[in-house]
Amino acid sequence: MKLSIIFPSTEIGNDPEAIRDWAQGVEDLGFDQIQLFEHVVGANPATYPNLRMYTSQTPFHEPFVLMGYMAAVTKRVELVTGILILPQRQTTLVAKQAAEVDVLSNGRLRLGIGVGRGEFEYEALRENFHNRGRRVEEQIEVLRALWTNETVTFHGRWHDLSDVGINPLPLQRPIPIWMGGQAERVLERIGRIGDGWIPGGQSADETRPQVETIRAAAVGAGRDPNEIVLMPRVMAPSKSSPEQWLAFADGWNGLGAQYIVLNTMGCGFTRPQQHLELADEFKEALLGLVAVG
Repeated sequence: MKLSIIFPSTEIGNDPEAIRDWAQGVEDLGFDQIQLFEHVVGANPATYPNLRMYTSQTPFHEPFVLMGYMAAVTKRVELVTGILILPQRQTTLVAKQAAEVDVLSNGRLRLGIGVGRGEFEYEALRENFHNRGRRVEEQIEVLRALWTNETVTFHGRWHDLSDVGINPLPLQRPIPIWMGGQAERVLERIGRIGDGWIPGGQSADETRPQVETIRAAAVGAGRDPNEIVLMPRVMAPSKSSPEQWLAFADGWNGLGAQYIVLNTMGCGFTRPQQHLELADEFKEALLGLVAVG
């Protein structure tokens, strides 16, 4: 298994030097990957009293800009959106932005995508919330076409491209697309066309039926199910002991997960260094399972 960590966007603040030091510290610890959450806008909780997600008071750094910055201050660590809410963004622009990050990072980008659940965010970006699941498959097709061809002609239900292309193309052709979400139709989509799954913080035993759904869909599509990357997440506040970390990771290792992801947000930390200290403890607890750096 490889080590991944969530960028603590909601807690790290806006100091570029602190962000640089955190990213370099993660790489120095031997972590293989940095994963970035995203929201373009949040909603005012006074207007949305039943909101069960991040609000307008929750800070999020823009992922493509941040990955460009991290590409410049790191050398080895993979950069992953975990997840980018793809249907609320223009597909061709995402293809361009992702290709640029891949070039600047020397092929270290992994594009994690999902459909999201905040209708207000879609409204703010003038995209249709209600057909997002149907649109995302066509978006994936367009992304891969733009990443692997000098020019593309594509006329679908939601996209029209007439002999156009992005330049520069990414180093990875195509960039891997990993998906978040746990609905049945999402799991089936991952098996058919995804390169990986970004699940939540459930144990391997809890999630085994969902993994089986993905793998069955892969087989049905003529794909090798073992090539679909699994990257489960340890939620540090709820699984706070090394013994719990190891048991969680060991269960997923038995299920074939290639990564184990640490989320240090929600631990009450006030300094970036505290996130790194917990990451070091996590790495030490899992040394028997992971190949470090």
